[in-house]
Amino acid sequence: MAIFEERNYTIRTGLVADYLALYEREGAPTHWKHLGKPVGWFSSEIGVLNQVVMIWRYESHAERERKRAALMADPDWLAFLPKTRPFIERMENRILVPTAFSPLQ
Repeated sequence: MAIFEERNYTIRTGLVADYLALYEREGAPTHWKHLGKPVGWFSSEIGVLNQVVMIWRYESHAERERKRAALMADPDWLAFLPKTRPFIERMENRILVPTAFSPLQ
């Protein structure tokens, strides 16, 4: 059964567009090389503002661990991470398991 990882990043006020531009330009190629194409990337418009939400799909916890270990061993990713620190105020992460009737499996 597939699992979905939801990652929520709260970005400093006024810096969401800059964070997304940096990620698209420098982070996405390496990130996606290791994790595959995400289910989606979103930014908040109503409710808690200045949030970026990403959702990743994995076939299992083992696949997630394998892919994230490869990502964290990539020198390009390790060079990118420090560039994100000035933008991020808070990071939250959770694993979601689809219900039997979920359109996403």
